[in-house]
Amino acid sequence: MNEEQVRALRRLGRAWGRVSAQPAVWRRALPLEPDVGRFPVTAEAAPAWFGRLVPLPPLRTRAGDGRTAVEQGAPVPPTASRARRVLLGAPLASSAFVTERMRKLVALPVLSADALSSVAYGPEAMLAVLVLAGTVGLGYSLPVAAVIVLLMLAVGLSYRQTIRAYPHGGGSYIVAGDNLGPVPGLVAAAGLMTDYVLTVAVSIASGVAAIASALPGLTPWRVPLGVAVILVLLAGNLRGIRQAGALFAAPTYAFVAAVGALIAFGLVDAARGGFAAAPAPRVPAAEAVGLLLITRAFSSGATAMTGIEAISNAVPAFRPVEWRNARTTLTWMVGLLITMFAGIVVLSHLAGVVPRGQETVLSQLAHLSFGQGWGYAYVQAATAAVLLLAANTAYNDFPRVLSLLARDDYAPKVFLRLGDRLAYSNSIVLLSLAAAAVYVAFDGRTGALIPLYAVGVFLAFTLSQTGMVVHWWRRRDAHWRKSLVFNATGAVLSGLVLLTAGLSKFTSGAWVALIAIALFLWVTTCIQRHYAVAREALRLRPHAVDIPAATGAGPLAPAVRGGGAREDLEAEEIPEEVHHLSVVAIATLDLAAMRTLAYAASLAQPVLTVHISTTDEEARRFRAYWELWGDHLPLQIVLSPYRAVVAPLVHYIETLHRLHPDLTLTVLLPEVVTRRRRHRFLHSRTATRLRRALRRLPKIVITTVPFHLPT
Repeated sequence: MNEEQVRALRRLGRAWGRVSAQPAVWRRALPLEPDVGRFPVTAEAAPAWFGRLVPLPPLRTRAGDGRTAVEQGAPVPPTASRARRVLLGAPLASSAFVTERMRKLVALPVLSADALSSVAYGPEAMLAVLVLAGTVGLGYSLPVAAVIVLLMLAVGLSYRQTIRAYPHGGGSYIVAGDNLGPVPGLVAAAGLMTDYVLTVAVSIASGVAAIASALPGLTPWRVPLGVAVILVLLAGNLRGIRQAGALFAAPTYAFVAAVGALIAFGLVDAARGGFAAAPAPRVPAAEAVGLLLITRAFSSGATAMTGIEAISNAVPAFRPVEWRNARTTLTWMVGLLITMFAGIVVLSHLAGVVPRGQETVLSQLAHLSFGQGWGYAYVQAATAAVLLLAANTAYNDFPRVLSLLARDDYAPKVFLRLGDRLAYSNSIVLLSLAAAAVYVAFDGRTGALIPLYAVGVFLAFTLSQTGMVVHWWRRRDAHWRKSLVFNATGAVLSGLVLLTAGLSKFTSGAWVALIAIALFLWVTTCIQRHYAVAREALRLRPHAVDIPAATGAGPLAPAVRGGGAREDLEAEEIPEEVHHLSVVAIATLDLAAMRTLAYAASLAQPVLTVHISTTDEEARRFRAYWELWGDHLPLQIVLSPYRAVVAPLVHYIETLHRLHPDLTLTVLLPEVVTRRRRHRFLHSRTATRLRRALRRLPKIVITTVPFHLPT
């Protein structure tokens, strides 16, 4: 709250205090003791091995004799279905989350899995475009790869400057928003969100392709296998599992070792032949070599840079000095990425390997170096493992960016909420659904997904680096010129890749990513506009309550705005401003109806009873029963000759509201509550339909009085 709202809240408190000479009576009238037990009931527990989640006991409630429910032997009521607990585990308190810092040897594989694993499909994506021009086109693989390596180096140096400028974490959304404005920040976020969705889809598609290369019989099952992997990732992340860094590091280090061994063996074999390139198979040319083909190959191969900004996002996760360790880790990651990417391209050129539909380029190189032995199996297993791990990194970054958007009112607030297991459950479900839809729509084929990938990746890169240029120009602190040059170079090169990817791959699928980004901007802008309107309407105002100058007891004068009538019919901040009329809607005079009538009368407010009759005979019969009961409350019978029930009731309540807009209409209905779920549909749900029909009208409250069936 700002100071204006704090003053308004203080005035409201004084107004409430004047309603009763002894406001503490309200608290003493509570039929329940507010203290129902301490949670957690035990001292702090240590985190479990290989995790950051602390198990906590269930809540203990007090009984009348002072003993807890656990001490009496009574079971603690479950908070959700048993199946949910089996799948996701027991809920954990917020205090169960323990922050941990990573050393560089752990941070490197954990934060670099996405970037390093991209060499499993980046070089192949580049070769898949060049092979369209036949053997002549494959001859351009080394020059195109050299330009991509230069781009990797420039972007890596650029993000080193970002880490220095944003030691608390500087993702593209934050950097672009701080330096370029809200709209560029949203555009960067849109690129990131599409990037994360495609990271899951592309990584799983590549991982399944690696498995299918070793086991060709699984190729027809690539779509069901990929969807099954997404479901496994969904369940695991909903459980909030945080394994130790060593477990995350193992697949990445295994993949680096596998690619390193593959490059070493391949270069040794090539050295024996004097580094003479083997003749590539005769491939018919489908296109002529031209600028469009070269730019398409360049943008496809540049997708090997995805995930390069992950370290700049997670600077606070490092051990002190955080920014220095993060820069060192980024340098190692870029060095490994360049070495692995260049090595695979050079080996493919020397071995004369071309992309094939049934086997990946990495699998072909492993076959040439290791045959069918354990070395080949190790390379394929490590590749599949690191690709699936790379897909899981999106489950860490996607919810974080979405929570930042929700914090800034650009996404629903539900994405700020942590689930039972200390994970952003709603964001995780949304990411899984989106990734599964994209994966199925493109038949789980990596080559079909790559054109969508480049646009989102380099859109975020370009805006982030452009934002850093503006940052250095404004700050002009030590070494700002050198930093500005690095970031400007990264921005220009990333922008060129974005432009070429958008133009050259537009018809190949890039238009889908562009439409998704435009739709994202429209939706987030509408959400932010709604939250702005809601915040203004809900804001406390100093002139909302007019407190009498007299300090003695007495009725409060109605609050006015500007000396006239109240502008907002729902602006009732103190009890005496609320004027009730309870409307009880009943169908028959049974126990449930009697309990509802008794409850309404006990509120000491005017009560009106409404009954909908479908025939004159039914109306006369109900009137007779009512008079037999004693006619204790006013009764209004509405005749509905067309047998409708909800519509006449809605019409009647709307009429009351128009005639008396100053009244708060509390509509009460009896509700039969069954013990078994299968019996629920046997009873009407009039309250739900009524609430939906009357939601648009102010000062109408719909509530139900439950009557529980014994069986």
